[in-house]
Amino acid sequence: MSSHDKPSINATPDGPLLVNNLSNLSNRHGPLETSPSMALCRCGASKNKPFCDGSHQQIGFKSTRAGNRPTDQRIAYVGKHITIYDNRSLCAHAGYCTDSLASVFRLKQEPWIDPDGAPVDEIIAAVKRCPSGALSYSVEGVTPSAPVQPGSILIAPNGPYVVSGEVELAGIEWGEGASRQQYTLCRCGASRNKPFCDGSHWAINFSDDKN
Repeated sequence: MSSHDKPSINATPDGPLLVNNLSNLSNRHGPLETSPSMALCRCGASKNKPFCDGSHQQIGFKSTRAGNRPTDQRIAYVGKHITIYDNRSLCAHAGYCTDSLASVFRLKQEPWIDPDGAPVDEIIAAVKRCPSGALSYSVEGVTPSAPVQPGSILIAPNGPYVVSGEVELAGIEWGEGASRQQYTLCRCGASRNKPFCDGSHWAINFSDDKN
């Protein structure tokens, strides 16, 4: 596959996500029909979600990042056998880490990550569940490279677009340590860190019964 044929996403200014050459788009019900070029809603107001219907123009959607967004900083939590890295500015607050391994990812505790709180294989499995790419790890100073996978977008129920694999996100400033193979894009319109999801869909009770 040439670079021109690879799936790509362009977050248009104050407009939708333009997606090209993506054949794997799905929601909780299964695969969706795709076309070589698609415009996905990211203002949250389209009546034809996940596709754009021009509502961003009616509601005055703005795609700029907010000044009060979390600081872009990757913090290392060094353990005896594994180091866990975390960038809070990338977190979509899906809760997979805290739900699956509460002994390591500890709510309302400081430091909130204990890299010695579980066996290494369990920690690695939990980190790999992170949809936003905010979490990563290294073992003995070696950070594993992400396997090359076909590009896909999963529409999370009442949540973001979960992008996996070989999908180029063009013209975007990436956060420190951000994964190019796993990230989440806002579709509710409220994120302070657009185009990335910051969990604001929870705060505004974003709802999409169709997807």
